[in-house]
Amino acid sequence: MVGAGISGLVAAWELTRAGGHDVVVLESERRAGGIIVTEQIQDFVIEGGPDGFLAGEPELPALASELGIGDRVVDQQARGTALWNGTALAPLDEGRAAALLGIDATKSEVSAGFRSFATGMADPVAALAEQLAGKIRFAQGVAGIVPLKNGWRVAVTGGSAHDADAIVLALPAYSAGRLLEAVGAGHARELARTPYLPSITVSLAYRDAQFSRPLQGAGFVVESPKQIRACTFASLKFPGRAPRGSVLLRAYLPPQDGDPAQIAHARLATILGIRGEPLWSRVFYWDRGLPRYRPHHAEQVAAIRKRLRSPRLPPMAIAGAGYDGAGVSACVRSGRQAAKALVA
Repeated sequence: MVGAGISGLVAAWELTRAGGHDVVVLESERRAGGIIVTEQIQDFVIEGGPDGFLAGEPELPALASELGIGDRVVDQQARGTALWNGTALAPLDEGRAAALLGIDATKSEVSAGFRSFATGMADPVAALAEQLAGKIRFAQGVAGIVPLKNGWRVAVTGGSAHDADAIVLALPAYSAGRLLEAVGAGHARELARTPYLPSITVSLAYRDAQFSRPLQGAGFVVESPKQIRACTFASLKFPGRAPRGSVLLRAYLPPQDGDPAQIAHARLATILGIRGEPLWSRVFYWDRGLPRYRPHHAEQVAAIRKRLRSPRLPPMAIAGAGYDGAGVSACVRSGRQAAKALVA
């Protein structure tokens, strides 16, 4: 297994449950989870990446049940999204709000709301890592893969190598494409060019008394997103995100010059009527955040998978946001499918 994001962890979990498989997960970073990052500061729960999943999607509740954390799934509390038009916050249709935020979902799917986990989206990551204890090897970046007669040789940055009967590449498309091109997978170069948009998220904590008027709904999006694109009222959206008497906001910014925390606070203070400075702020930079599929992406992925099923290559599968959908539920589904493809 190459990559310990949610897709790679799920694929490893699925193979472990299938029985008889000795699984090793190689991860270039020193933590698991990929873009799923949850931190705690002074009883606040801060999400660096995705903060939830669509309530109608069954993949994460099913996974949580398997991992024994089904009781940790929580429902969205505050509902409704507003649009900041430059002068006021006006109610916004949920379908349009999703489209402006880049959420690939229908109006009815968004209308059902979102769900998350009691102490953040890292809950299932931590549970998977616990189940896979001893199988995940951190700081093990993969430099190349070479087909052998009965498997693969996986070269690791630094000079070491692993031999494997089969591989799941649970990597971003720009990384997997390079490895796939080296083994002659058609369309790998086009896959490697899949664009990943940069973004910045800023979490800011305040006291209730700093707001001149109460917050309503789950957040807002900005009509002309020059400085901030949107803001989630994190402490209202899901339970347990902030201590009593406090407010946690999460702003989404495009790349720009200047301090993102100062920029976010200045804009939010104007829009929401905030007095004084935040208690603290936490910035997450995503130079390559979520992928944006180009035309014919699905056909290219299908062609690559067909090439990987060739009897001339040892077993290999691909999984992750770069192929089958960028949402967390889609990544879980992609990881399961990759594991089942190898078992088959």
